[in-house]
Amino acid sequence: MTHTVTTAGDPLPTPPGGAPYDVTVIGAGVVGTAIARELGRYPLRTALVEASDDIADGTSKANTAILHTGFDAVPGSLEARLVREGRRRLSAYAARTGIPVERVGALLVAWDAEQLAALPALLAKAEANDYHAARLLNADEVAEREPHLGPGALGGLEVPDESVICPWTTPLAFATEAVRAGVHLHLDCPVLDIGTGDAVHTLTTGRGPLRTRYLINAAGLHADEIDRLLGHDVFTVTPRRGQLIVFDKLARGLVRHILLPVPTAAGKGVLVAPTVFGNILLGPTAEELDDKTATGSTQDGIAQLREKGRRILPRLLDEEVTAVYAGLRAATGQEDYRIQEYPGLRYIAVGGIRSTGLTASMAIAAHVTTLLARTGLDPGEPAEPAPLTMPGLGEAGRRPYLDAELIARDPAYGTVVCHCERVTAGELRDALASTLPPRSVAGLARRTRAGNGRCQGFHCGAGLRALIEGTRP
Repeated sequence: MTHTVTTAGDPLPTPPGGAPYDVTVIGAGVVGTAIARELGRYPLRTALVEASDDIADGTSKANTAILHTGFDAVPGSLEARLVREGRRRLSAYAARTGIPVERVGALLVAWDAEQLAALPALLAKAEANDYHAARLLNADEVAEREPHLGPGALGGLEVPDESVICPWTTPLAFATEAVRAGVHLHLDCPVLDIGTGDAVHTLTTGRGPLRTRYLINAAGLHADEIDRLLGHDVFTVTPRRGQLIVFDKLARGLVRHILLPVPTAAGKGVLVAPTVFGNILLGPTAEELDDKTATGSTQDGIAQLREKGRRILPRLLDEEVTAVYAGLRAATGQEDYRIQEYPGLRYIAVGGIRSTGLTASMAIAAHVTTLLARTGLDPGEPAEPAPLTMPGLGEAGRRPYLDAELIARDPAYGTVVCHCERVTAGELRDALASTLPPRSVAGLARRTRAGNGRCQGFHCGAGLRALIEGTRP
């Protein structure tokens, strides 16, 4: 099957025969790519359009990368159900495709009497969400599990099945399967207006018109804007900036679990968490903004994180910082997802997908596909996608530079290009020749880890840029 991925400068194609697409998904973040992957299982003409030049280039690339159990979701909510189902689906999918996951567990740490008193209610909430492995810990048990924790912890709640996952490989796997199944991916394709007729929507995009019978809005931070183009004013997305600090791999031994605060109405607060890449994250902040492009870090934000980190894990502040970054979450002022079908418009809005969206993504995709049938589309019979194996980016796995047999077959896997992250020439070559090759150094980093280490590309950056520029038409 021909793989169709178009970018700026390419003509915007139509399905065979000039007919409109059956379904178009707006937004190629982790949720949009999951929906496209699910639709790719059906005999449908499907398009996935993305304003950026790469998939997962917005909120999906800058999060805490936690595979949630959903223990603290609002019981009975749509989010609670989809997170619970999504964790099961994504765990199995990750094991099947090689997406790195580490089951490290989480500890909610109570630092004062009020927080300690709140823990039994959180345990009850976990049980109401059908999660029964959580347990209360006293101060000694917390200290035993996390010996480097700051002084003064009064107790905790243990959630043993919380995990960390690769936030970049996951949407890349979804999008790869979608494209290989025949979904048309159109990058550099912002939606500027939508005209709705009796049977077809006409999208005015930055690359020309696109016609589709059914429309799914998974535009993340811009989902409210797309919704208004369809004549609705149901929700407003307020970007909530989360700044984070990434500490060096030498700090990894300081923490064994995801260390969570007792959550508040503003969110889950500042956490300390290991990553599948061997680093430690500290963050995020939760700053309500009115600018959907404000992904810069600030001096005040970093100072706030350091102050909170000193309370949680004092020795962490003595470790080297590898990077700081910020992401924007699509807050809507409601403690649930904003997923709604509109049969008369042949349209589904998928908005307000908060920090649990990575975990819930596959369940959201299945739910949206069910809603499509309720809007009048018969998708046909599904087929299982061809097997897919993703590059192993996790530090706990066997990386290519350590695989003697692989290197013997192909010495490129023994030629280290990015020494901080131990990325080899073979991995870079594979990424550039993949179904969805990177179009920037940042995209290459998300596919291989190259340039993400302690020198932040100072040593290998020029070579990486040359590789990217050499593959551009």
